[in-house]
Amino acid sequence: MDEKNITYITSSELLSLKTSPNIAIVDVRDDERSWDGHIAGSLHFGSDTFVEKLPNLVEAAKGKDTLVFHCALSQVRGPKCARRFADYLADVKEDTGVKNIMVLERGYNGWEASGRPVCRCTEVPCKGECKGE
Repeated sequence: MDEKNITYITSSELLSLKTSPNIAIVDVRDDERSWDGHIAGSLHFGSDTFVEKLPNLVEAAKGKDTLVFHCALSQVRGPKCARRFADYLADVKEDTGVKNIMVLERGYNGWEASGRPVCRCTEVPCKGECKGE
């Protein structure tokens, strides 16, 4: 994998891939996740502590070959964290199995605005079994 090759995915594409056992969605929003809701089953690694928690993310993503990062709009925090994750993988030179690092176009706000299902559970981590999905 070329660690610098970070691609974008639309909410429609993500919706069709979301049930794959090989994909992990990484929400890097900070406190707003608590009141705005989130994509069911997503991992939460807030951008404010992202770098310190990179080893935890690698562990949480074991068995996944695709990670999709997002923040509110995926203009700053989402792409920045995706790049940091790619750089971290290149530095540790550990085979994590991750082949694709992606960013969700228009972020969580775009996901929700396009009528995609959102979860408002307070479980950490979210089990992805939210009502209304």
